Amino acid sequence: MDNMIKVGMADLNICVTPDAITTLGLGSCVGIVLYDPRKKIAGLVHVMLPDSTKIINNENKAKFADTGIDLLIKKMCDIGANSNSLIAKIAGGAQMFAFGSNSEMMRIGERNVEATKIKLKQLGIRIMAEDTGANYGRTIEFYPETGELHIKSVGKERKIL
Repeated sequence: MDNMIKVGMADLNICVTPDAITTLGLGSCVGIVLYDPRKKIAGLVHVMLPDSTKIINNENKAKFADTGIDLLIKKMCDIGANSNSLIAKIAGGAQMFAFGSNSEMMRIGERNVEATKIKLKQLGIRIMAEDTGANYGRTIEFYPETGELHIKSVGKERKIL
């Protein structure tokens, strides 16, 4: 691996092998990795919210599942990825706080995962692996060379999807 490209919260980026890509601290946010296995081009978007249409101030497309995925695909295709070859791996969407209520605000992680799955299905992109839900944060690293998604969580063994 040459470089580890970092993606912040409500941010996205792309990488080509031999580089890898990471995002830290996925709580209720969802990290969505899209990958063209033939070209070994990967993209990662760190989405915070499910739906840009419900928010007035929504010019940051990477913040939302619906617009972030579209923007990521565009950026990947701009450097040669084939949108018909893309597959996905997703992680995050934790329920970080144990509140008694099942209010919409408290279900943000679950809603982020749902919105991600709906959007990917609409685009015909298969989710090959996921590590979502539960009540702990995750840091993920994706390696386009192998197609492996490494998931690290405090006090848990590293997972490879």
